[in-house]
Amino acid sequence: MSALKKTVLTVIAAALLPALTAAPATAVTDFSKADKTDNRNKQDNSVPNPPSSMSTVGGPLLGKPGTQVSLAAGAPVLPKNLTGRSWIVADAESGDVLASHNAHWQLPPASTMKMLFADTVLPRLSKDEEYTVRRTDLEGVGEGSSLVGVKENQTYSVHDLWLGVFLRSGNDAVHVLSAMNGGVSQTVQDMQDHADELQALDTQVVTPDGYDEPGQVSSAYDLTLIARSGLQKKDFREYCSTVRAKFPGEQKPGKKRETFEIQNTNRLLTGDLGVEPYAGIAGVKNGNTTHAGATFTGVAERNGRVLLVTVMNPSSDEGQAVYKETASLLDWGFQAAGKVEPVGELVPPKSARTDPSGGSEQQDGAAKGSGDGAAGKERPGPANASTASHSGSSGVGVALSITGGVLVLLAGAVFLVNRRWPLPDLVRRLPLR
Repeated sequence: MSALKKTVLTVIAAALLPALTAAPATAVTDFSKADKTDNRNKQDNSVPNPPSSMSTVGGPLLGKPGTQVSLAAGAPVLPKNLTGRSWIVADAESGDVLASHNAHWQLPPASTMKMLFADTVLPRLSKDEEYTVRRTDLEGVGEGSSLVGVKENQTYSVHDLWLGVFLRSGNDAVHVLSAMNGGVSQTVQDMQDHADELQALDTQVVTPDGYDEPGQVSSAYDLTLIARSGLQKKDFREYCSTVRAKFPGEQKPGKKRETFEIQNTNRLLTGDLGVEPYAGIAGVKNGNTTHAGATFTGVAERNGRVLLVTVMNPSSDEGQAVYKETASLLDWGFQAAGKVEPVGELVPPKSARTDPSGGSEQQDGAAKGSGDGAAGKERPGPANASTASHSGSSGVGVALSITGGVLVLLAGAVFLVNRRWPLPDLVRRLPLR
């Protein structure tokens, strides 16, 4: 049999396997409670039921409402008392979706939308470039936004601004970076184009920072795809795993510029407000607004396996429920790996090419491909931010870096049929003490 025929059969088998073998346990959550509010204008947000039919990107089971999981012998049951409107557990490297709940339900994403912003814009700007903020750059920042403290007429490096985005979820930093990218409208269009390229088709971008606006939606599936794409980039990985860093204060004439410390708002990374740091956590992004509720996408490694979990808008009255439910799903995923049949997969980008031989070729970032379809090249990540994470009180050390310098890149990369577009090698998070 020719190599091409073998590849075709492999692809067909991979596509049919979830539908043929999975026996999902379906249970639609009662979403009769109203949204919890955290800031800005309180409103009546009666929670609707999920659509009866949703996107089937990644597999037909992912388009069904309710919980989708196929447990084999010896597999642990899913955690009890999961209250997220939507969630997903996926193997970050193989792309297998181990379990999901309303995976394609289009919901407000809050600041998890910043993952798409970063994945789109990071490769376009040199981290050493400096920019003096204009008043007009900050005019579009929404009332009640999370801010890092960017001030007009002050100069910041791109590196500083990305620390503000990832650690403090600063909408002010997002708007300044958007100005450097050609403006908010241009950035929104760039983000939408990139979402379409990633096949994150549930995602509709209205603002670059995730601020509540009519029509701005994503899904647990899409946010997981976007996080997986971002994690292909060294600087993205290092920024999202940084615990704390120094941010520039006001530059006063004739005086040395002061700095102040900022800490990552990802509670599973830092630990706070009754949430313990999660062993093996390495990012990615949290969000919280009145309309979206709490949202979170996290990546963690344990015993050589890397999992991605996204949880959107838990209805639980328990404080910090989005982190606690994420931790429970990560625990389950590590225990269930190899004991469940996948119910779907994280699809590759549209531009990823299929290797006709079905081989295991990888492309070196220096010689082939690029870190982003529109960008060009990968640049070194934020070394200073990594150093800052070493000094964190949690004692976790540096989360992520490159081993061997070989990356599997997005645009132009070979889609490996058997390996399903794996993440690059990661130096895993040191054990928590």
